[in-house]
Amino acid sequence: MNARLPIALATPLLILLALLGLFGVGQRQGAERLQALPALLIGSGLLVAGSAGYGRRRRQLLRALRERQTQP
Repeated sequence: MNARLPIALATPLLILLALLGLFGVGQRQGAERLQALPALLIGSGLLVAGSAGYGRRRRQLLRALRERQTQP
């Protein structure tokens, strides 16, 4: 099992939970809604970091494949 799988699954759920808390689907009112902001920021940060890492790994793989093709 991939070690990144639990984080990959938890990130969208964390963002969804934070949005539900922020927009008041539950019993939160006023300043209590702001308590959902850290979860939203952390979830968004994990999503951006995962996307950046994915792109970097793809570029490294493509570079390695091109180098292998140029060698005799």
